[in-house]
Amino acid sequence: MDTVRTFVVEDNPTIRENLLGTLREVARVDPVGQAESEREGTRWLTSNLAQWDLAIVDLFLKDGTGFSVLEACRNREPAQKMVVLSNHLTPEMRRKCTQLGADAVFDKATEIDDLIDFCLRRRQEQFMRSAFSAAH
Repeated sequence: MDTVRTFVVEDNPTIRENLLGTLREVARVDPVGQAESEREGTRWLTSNLAQWDLAIVDLFLKDGTGFSVLEACRNREPAQKMVVLSNHLTPEMRRKCTQLGADAVFDKATEIDDLIDFCLRRRQEQFMRSAFSAAH
């Protein structure tokens, strides 16, 4: 498998669609779903553990927070990654995200390129893992 199955938890429909479009086009991720609330995101991610490789979570949602989504997914598989993408990042918020299990934290305004690079690295890692498995 050389795509990264990605689930996005973001309450702003315009940001969500633009993000998914950019990641699909540039990072070649495979969007498998989206949610706009804490409950909806948590429910899907925890009920479909075999269906996703990457979750991108906003911190401040229309209903609830991304912190709870991170916490609910702490016991995921090691290959499954969770990243935070938010406009409201202080050093303390970044620390809290990491403590709750985020693999990376990106600022929506200034670090989209870093998120794309993260997705491309994940895709490369999965491709290498698949090639290694096929050879052995």
